[in-house]
Amino acid sequence: MSLGPVDAADIVEAVLIGLGATLLLDLWALFLRRAFSVPSLSYCLLGRWVLYMPDGKIVHESITATPQKPHECTVGWITHYLIGTVFALLFALLVSGSWLARPTLLPALAFGIATVLVPFFTMQPSFGLGIAASKTPHPNKARLKSLMTHTVFGVGLYVWAYLLSHVLFHPQGRSNYLGDVAAASKVAVNRPNRN
Repeated sequence: MSLGPVDAADIVEAVLIGLGATLLLDLWALFLRRAFSVPSLSYCLLGRWVLYMPDGKIVHESITATPQKPHECTVGWITHYLIGTVFALLFALLVSGSWLARPTLLPALAFGIATVLVPFFTMQPSFGLGIAASKTPHPNKARLKSLMTHTVFGVGLYVWAYLLSHVLFHPQGRSNYLGDVAAASKVAVNRPNRN
């Protein structure tokens, strides 16, 4: 991967890819919770963490024991989607617009897996969970769950990039589609009335 040219349409596409990949991550968490009773991160805690930052408090002995802040759940959910969007923008900068036009799974999957380093070395220690969840009751289980979640995010980057590249953003595909629609409309309009 290398830094390549990215234009305004690529940025819009990357934002949509980030939102979509984050949504897929949330659907994965919902599936795990409903099918296997696997709890997911409460984004209220993420919001609490963010809301304490202006007070200069970034590292918490235990984020769950830290007093709640108003609107922490809303802030947490917004932050969660902003993080996914920032990751997608960074990914778009790394792979360039050519990947956005013709996405492949491997770069997105590798990037998604690499993003697990962020919670391992920032959020989890700041929440009082230790580096890579080392202070949790079952660190390896927590690490595996984080790895799986970020792998799903990588798959989401690919899936949404693929969908968008074939539906919205790349003129070759779009002009062919619009040309087909126009041709079909012309046939329908010029068809003789059989009544």
